[in-house]
Amino acid sequence: MKVTKKAVYFPASGHKVAGILNVPENAETKKNPALVCVHPGSSCKEQTAGIYAEKMAENGYVTIVFDASCQGESEGDPRFAEIPAQRVEDIRCAVDYLTTLDFVDENRIGVLGVCAGGGYAVNAAMTERRIKAVGTVVGANIGRVQRQSGDPIQALEAVAAQRTIEARGGESMITNWIPHNHEEREAAGINDIDIVEAVDYYTTPRGQQPGSPNKLKFTSLDAVLGFDAFHLIDVLLTQPLQIIVGDKQGAFGSYKDGHELYERAASQKKDLMVLEGVSHYDLYDRPEPVAKAVEKLTAFYNENL
Repeated sequence: MKVTKKAVYFPASGHKVAGILNVPENAETKKNPALVCVHPGSSCKEQTAGIYAEKMAENGYVTIVFDASCQGESEGDPRFAEIPAQRVEDIRCAVDYLTTLDFVDENRIGVLGVCAGGGYAVNAAMTERRIKAVGTVVGANIGRVQRQSGDPIQALEAVAAQRTIEARGGESMITNWIPHNHEEREAAGINDIDIVEAVDYYTTPRGQQPGSPNKLKFTSLDAVLGFDAFHLIDVLLTQPLQIIVGDKQGAFGSYKDGHELYERAASQKKDLMVLEGVSHYDLYDRPEPVAKAVEKLTAFYNENL
């Protein structure tokens, strides 16, 4: 199905968020189901979440994908900050925007998140009841990922010290999410499959985009370290739930997070699809696993929206 892409902006917390609205052919003549698509940490709207947004639009869904506040083409300060509460609020505001479109059925809105975007999608859906169905692709609980990547107390002490420096007029500290290239990764002795493939995806022509510059406001890590995307899923996450992961496991832990989400979610209708021989980043853009995920997601949303 032919899809028209439109650059759009919607308000969130006093600033504008930049998005891409994907409109299926002839959709503006009727009411349609819609999906909010949420990108991973460090990512942007033109990368993996944008791929899923376009493919789901080809299957008849109005979709919106957007740069997180403070990142990419979106407004918001401080720049390059990863603020979980704002990431969740961005999703709510994207739902707000969809409800203003005459050709969107406000009772048939779902959410689809990739990696950390999957965790944020889950967290938003718990209290955003306009979201009627939840899908995650290699969904990860970013707070858990960060807490397990090193000593969280030591990291928080470093953040506290840096905040004092900046409060006194010192220079803002911008660090990186992953090594800048494979040479830097190899020099650091990092060979975990998720990091290797992250570097390949984000820092090479495979997936590199201007809106994803591998920059992170260091002091925003305090909010990330204190965040649990799955807190209260056993009580508040009741919408139909589709989880998709690969069985090749790495440091980001989306395989384990997917199983935890499936076991704990209060949803009466829930499904976990595990793709054999598939890694976390295969599900970002590799044609065959992405096609399998899209097929499963389309059937899921067709049934539940």
